[in-house]
Amino acid sequence: MTSYTTSKIFVVGGTGAQGLPVIRALVADKKYAVRVLSRDAASRRAKALLALGNVEIIEGTFADETTLRAGLRGCDGAYINIDGFNTGEKTEMYWAIRSYEIAIEAGIKFFVYGNLDYALKKAGYDSKFRAGHYDGKGRIGEWILFQNEANKERMGAAVFTTGPYMEMAIAAMTPMTPSIEDGVVTWRVPLGKGAVPHVALEDCGYYARWLFDHPERANGMNLEVAIEQVGYHDLAAAFERVTGHPAQYIDTELEAYWSGPLKMAANLPAGYNADLNDKSTMTFRDNFSGFWNIWKQEVVRRDYALLDEIHPHRIKSVEQWLRREDQLGRELGKGSLWERLQPENMSRQPPLLKLAEDQRRGRL
Repeated sequence: MTSYTTSKIFVVGGTGAQGLPVIRALVADKKYAVRVLSRDAASRRAKALLALGNVEIIEGTFADETTLRAGLRGCDGAYINIDGFNTGEKTEMYWAIRSYEIAIEAGIKFFVYGNLDYALKKAGYDSKFRAGHYDGKGRIGEWILFQNEANKERMGAAVFTTGPYMEMAIAAMTPMTPSIEDGVVTWRVPLGKGAVPHVALEDCGYYARWLFDHPERANGMNLEVAIEQVGYHDLAAAFERVTGHPAQYIDTELEAYWSGPLKMAANLPAGYNADLNDKSTMTFRDNFSGFWNIWKQEVVRRDYALLDEIHPHRIKSVEQWLRREDQLGRELGKGSLWERLQPENMSRQPPLLKLAEDQRRGRL
């Protein structure tokens, strides 16, 4: 029987929002060493990873075969989560494919691909559900699993499908950033009566570690994760119970949504290195209109019984997540959730999403 045991993992996407909890889980007991690719080895995020121990940083870009080969050399595992908001949909697909191909050539034993749902396919190819940063990953996730049927004796592979982070609902500069209106925490988003399968970043670390710890079972698996299907009326009600402060969800038409705080970004390319003159490039407006239609119609579901089996202590409700986040924030000196959402405090928080920290400037 082929052995997929790994000890040193090359990570692309380690400095993103998902990367820190994933790497923290991988190195927690020093079972794994991790080599992380970063465009800036001196960045705040890269330094935070180094502080975990058992982590090395190499500087460069995933959009370079020489760099990918250097990163994979001497490793036996790979965790590849390319930032689609850097590349744009088309370029991400190319480099994800090359990452898989080069990993096989480099002798990697187990390959995990950071994925999102192929929502366009799940919606029956109705283009109102098209979100490039989802479909670009989702197509490659299916391609990797197809390739794995022929290649699994040489390199095992799994697909790790996440979704919108629950943290995005309390962070600045995200598609669901709340505001304070007359003393009420308010989410104005075009969700209707739909629900978002929000993901807890903390749990992402557990699931990614599980894939590497259980390669025989994980080989060929698409592990699709979430906390629960989160309706935003439920989010607001849970926020009130946890904090004792009022909250509300106001369903918003797409036109009004794009006239709000995201107005300045609406016509920019969804990938900051993508070219709007290329007809394949989606604008933020087009990309995130499809994004909200996906959740409004609940195109994406999860197998929560499977997640309970794999992670018995996972976060299982939005209220549980809010209580945990409120407690952790107080312990870290950030204040309560209510305090953290005040405008003067929101503006001082480091961005959750790397896109916001890069300020849409950068290179592949």
